[in-house]
Amino acid sequence: MSKFGELIDGQIPVLLDFYTEGNVESSAMHPILRDVAAVLGDKVRVIKIDINKNMELTEALRVKNLPTLVIYKDGEMKWRHSGVQNANAIIDVIQEYI
Repeated sequence: MSKFGELIDGQIPVLLDFYTEGNVESSAMHPILRDVAAVLGDKVRVIKIDINKNMELTEALRVKNLPTLVIYKDGEMKWRHSGVQNANAIIDVIQEYI
């Protein structure tokens, strides 16, 4: 978990995508998040977190539904959403924290 603290403790917003392989909604987010990353470039870090490989973190953040998107900046959770979102909505939210 100390690596997680280092990951989210920066001035650049970090968008976490909690997913698992085989989940239809999670798979639908892959191209959307690629678009978000392409539009925002180095203004945001997009990180995918497989819940099956990161169970401790998933439980600590109480991730129950997939996909779950979370934005952190300066070590604080700024936004959280469960379910599929479109790229423009995600970009709009991230731009509030850039």
